[in-house]
Amino acid sequence: MVKHIVAFKLTGSDVERREVALKFKEALLALPEQIDVLQSMEVGINENPNETWDVVLTAIVDTMADVEVYAKHPAHVAAAGLLAGHKGDRACVDYEF
Repeated sequence: MVKHIVAFKLTGSDVERREVALKFKEALLALPEQIDVLQSMEVGINENPNETWDVVLTAIVDTMADVEVYAKHPAHVAAAGLLAGHKGDRACVDYEF
């Protein structure tokens, strides 16, 4: 099994970042029903005003090859598109467990 963990810093006002984060979360949580290789998806929106990262996701797939299948799937590409114009930084860690 592989955990795919990604964190995002969004750009824009606090209200814009929150609105984008909520829409992104909704789209991501729908992905396990649309992408066969995706075992689960967890999404968190930062509630701590002292921190600067906005959204984190944890996806679980069977293999590292499945990370690529997930990344290229049209439903994932559409979800990622919701960040257009608001994506600042992105950090990712993939590891087997």
